[in-house]
Order: sequence, then structure tokens, then C-alpha cells
Amino acid sequence: MVSARALLLLAALAACRSAPEREPAGIRPAEPGERAYALHCAKVLTCNEHDDVVNRGLVLVRDGKIEYVGRPIDVPAGFQEIDIPGAWCAPGFVDLHAHVVGGAFDINDMVLPINPELSTRPTIVPSNDMLRTASAAGVTTLFLIPGSGTTISGFGVLLKNKTEAGYEECVLRDPGGMKSAYNYNPQRGGGDLGRTWAGLTWLTRDINDKAVAALEQGRDDWELENLKKVQSGELPVLIHCASGEGVAGVVRVWKCEYGTKCILSHGDWDGYRAAKFVADNGVPVNHGPRTMEYSNFYRTGKVIGTAKEFVDAGVPLFSLNTDSPVIPEEELFLQGSMSARLGCDSYQMLRALTTHPAQSILAADRVGSIEVGKDADLVLSTGDPLDPRSHVELVLVDGEIQYSRQDDGQWF
Repeated sequence: MVSARALLLLAALAACRSAPEREPAGIRPAEPGERAYALHCAKVLTCNEHDDVVNRGLVLVRDGKIEYVGRPIDVPAGFQEIDIPGAWCAPGFVDLHAHVVGGAFDINDMVLPINPELSTRPTIVPSNDMLRTASAAGVTTLFLIPGSGTTISGFGVLLKNKTEAGYEECVLRDPGGMKSAYNYNPQRGGGDLGRTWAGLTWLTRDINDKAVAALEQGRDDWELENLKKVQSGELPVLIHCASGEGVAGVVRVWKCEYGTKCILSHGDWDGYRAAKFVADNGVPVNHGPRTMEYSNFYRTGKVIGTAKEFVDAGVPLFSLNTDSPVIPEEELFLQGSMSARLGCDSYQMLRALTTHPAQSILAADRVGSIEVGKDADLVLSTGDPLDPRSHVELVLVDGEIQYSRQDDGQWF
């Protein structure tokens, strides 16, 4: 039985926890000209290493960076206070498989099956209509990549989704990484070597062997310079694949043979059947746009949530994508919603839209969680960000407001 004294002590501790903290040392008032916001939130979903959730939280933002996150404190002078009743704050969403480079579909150079010198850079139009709508849905970072019509598709750009900025102001990393395609799309009908499984694998090994040789010999080769960075581990590679044999092939070639920092993308259809092999080899998965398997429904009577299959297998970094515009970019949150509906933990699916893609693409030092020192890419919504009944109220990228429902209206 709990004593009366113990109950009083517990009540005192609870009161201490709920009382506002005083101003931490080191947070100075905002100077004139500094862009500084104090965001009062009903709940802060940090998605940090400890999955901290702060009820009645406060986030301080100054000149593009997060300066404080935690319980309420005295707001320093000069900070513009934003208090949207009941708002939940989450990190901005990160999509690693997006093709809406210019407001339409992607770029494919399909004259040759190998294009390591190709980049999406010249095709990107920041703040195009598709990206602006994505901003209103909380998508703040995208990996804008070439299409999947060739075995080595080229290099993409990791871009911040700013609605009124030029290209240079939006770039997070260029090149952001390489895009490769391992089955179906690149198995072209032109009669070249890439038409078969064996041909695809030979092409992949051949170009990688050339890059490894150039790297070891210290030899410059303009066509291979970025691929050399993939082989040295400086840049990641995102590989389009589907089906069990495609998923297994990607892991075998890109991870087991070459040891690259590879990310398996799609993994659709029955790709989940190789999930244990993926997990055992520590390969991140960027799943979607299809996140369920129902082709055998009439035989089994089941719809399989494929995200759950990868997560349950122990994949180290599981994330979701839209393959936009295959699925509209503004529906990235819905990929998390449906994956949770089909068996996944909802908070882990929020991580699949934030922390995990940021870690997979080697950008977690900047984006993906709400932590002091990171970029102030933040989304305030009226409730759980994966609940379709919630709507986005405010989006910040690099500490600058990109979308405000109050000022801009509902975009979708």
C-alpha cells in the first residue's frame, strides 16, 4: 500500500515537472534583423534518438536553426511567438524517391543503359506547383532523381522545399547521391545487354569495377567522378527494384560485393519475401509507392501490409516514398497512415517519413529530427501528422515560413 507521504511526494514531483522552466543559460534575446520564432505546441514529436515526446512544448528557432526544444521557458526578448491552439509539431518530411523535378514527370536518358555522368540539376525548377503543394503537406526535403529506364540512371539532388527561393538557396547537397535501377524498368526492349537479368548484373558490375579501378589508381575520369564517390562511401546510392529476386539481387551486388552505402528503393510486389536477407545485411529500405500486396487476395483472403513485413524482419532504417508523381507528393504522410493502418506502429511510421530517410541519405546531421543545432524544418498540424483528419497549419524550412494555412489558405 502506498503511504500518504509517498503520495504527497509524487504529487510534488508531478507539479515540478509541469511547472515552466526558467530561461536556460546561453539563449540570448533576438537582435534586430534576426529571424527568430518561439513555437508554442501542445505536443512536440522530436523523432530524436530517444523518441522524446514533449507535452506542452516549446521550440525556439533562430536564423534557420533550432535553438531550444523542451518544456516551456521564458521566451527571450525579440522572438516572434506563434501559438496555434492544440498544434502538434513534427520534423519536416523527407522523400527519397521523387521525380517532380520541373513540375512534371522525370528525366530519363535512355540512349545508353549506363549514365553515371547524368544529373537532374539542369532540370530542377524550385517552387514548381507540385513542390509548392508538397510544402503545404509538410514535405520539406526531397531527393529529386532521374527515372528508372536505365541501369545506372544518374545522380540526383537533395533539395530543400522552399516556395520562394532560387536553386542555390534550396540545395542541401548536390550531388545528393546516385540512382540505379535493377529490374523491370531498365530491362529495355531495345535488344541491348540490359534486357536480361544477367545483362543487368553484368552492366552494374562492369561500370562499378571501372570506378573502383579509377579510384584505386587515383585516375581522373569525368564520367566516373561521382560514381567514384559512391564507391568511396562519400555518397549513397538509391536502387530501384521490385520482386523478391530483384530485392535480393540489389543486396547481393551493391552491398555484399561492393560494400556501398546503398538504399533499397521500392521493394514492391513480393519484394518483402527477401526482407530477412535485407535486414541481415543491414541495408536501409525506402519503400513505396505500393505499400500493400493483394495480388493473391482471392487465394489467401489477405491484404499484406508490406511495410510491416520489412519492419518485422528487422530492417535497420525503414522509410517510405511516393515515387511522385506516381503518388502525389502531398500524400507522403498517407503512406505512413496506411502502413500504420496495415499493422505498423504509427510513431515508427512517422520516423519512416523523417529520421530514417534522413539517416539513409546521410543527411541526419541537418534534417529529420527536432534537436538543437539542426535545421529548423518543422511542421505544425492540428493533431497527429499521420491522421488524415489533421491538417497542416504551418511549415518552416531553414527557420523560414514556407506555408501558413491562416495566410495562404488550404492548398489541397
